[in-house]
Amino acid sequence: MLWLWLFISGLILVIVLLLIKIHLLRKSAKEIECSFAEKLITDSNTLIDISSNDKYMCHLANEINIQLRKLRAERRKFQKGDIELKNAVTNVSHDLRTPLTAIYGYLDLLEQEEKSEKVNRYIAVIKNRTEMLKQLTEELFRYSVILTSEEDLKIEPITINNVLEESIASFYTILKEKQISPKIIIPQKKIVRNLDRSALSRIFANLLNNVVKYSNGDLEVTLFENGEIHFINHASNLTEIEVGKLFDRFYTVNNARNSTGLGLSISKALVEKMNGTISAEYNNEMLNICIVFDL
Repeated sequence: MLWLWLFISGLILVIVLLLIKIHLLRKSAKEIECSFAEKLITDSNTLIDISSNDKYMCHLANEINIQLRKLRAERRKFQKGDIELKNAVTNVSHDLRTPLTAIYGYLDLLEQEEKSEKVNRYIAVIKNRTEMLKQLTEELFRYSVILTSEEDLKIEPITINNVLEESIASFYTILKEKQISPKIIIPQKKIVRNLDRSALSRIFANLLNNVVKYSNGDLEVTLFENGEIHFINHASNLTEIEVGKLFDRFYTVNNARNSTGLGLSISKALVEKMNGTISAEYNNEMLNICIVFDL
């Protein structure tokens, strides 16, 4: 019987040691998981460190640290390149504004001169192309300023109802010309959020411009009491793939010839600067752009 008790005691001891080992491994794995998640979101040069002396867990942590160093190097390279690109766009767009203004001035002078019908057509084409170039330059400049500016927005309590009504009213003539009949649903209750009024107006203007480009003749704007704003319109010329790229920089749908591809990108950047979210859905040829500003 003694040998049986010794066997059972030895087995229990082994099980206890295995349980302790498993507990320590789980603890190390949890430390690696938490530390890795922290390193990904923080701008720090520290590496993953674990309390365990287990060679396999130490090897795992070391391999992750190697990949973490590579990831940080790539991130720094991307951030540097992104900053350089934004600064270059800002400088180029700024430098183009002066000669464009001069071109406009000379075109105005030419229009005052006597000229043939053929020359008038040429001038009209030049002016139209210059206007498109000016629009692109202005959008580039605004977009780069929004992304590179370190100044905070003027955040204050804003009644979304009022800004939305003003924005829609300013587009009344354009919507009427495009034969778009808007259906507007705004609650009586004042929806107040801490926002920048100018930025919010620009967001609504860009979304309404988007409606003018893609709507088949309808528009429904709804403001909900929870701070959601929906812009819904029938857009049969779009596809789900195109809708998925609407917020990408410089992306334009094929039939949007006069678009810079920056309007919705600017809206997204401004919404996120004010701690909101913006998304687009496309179901049954209906485009739904939703903005959410939580309390």
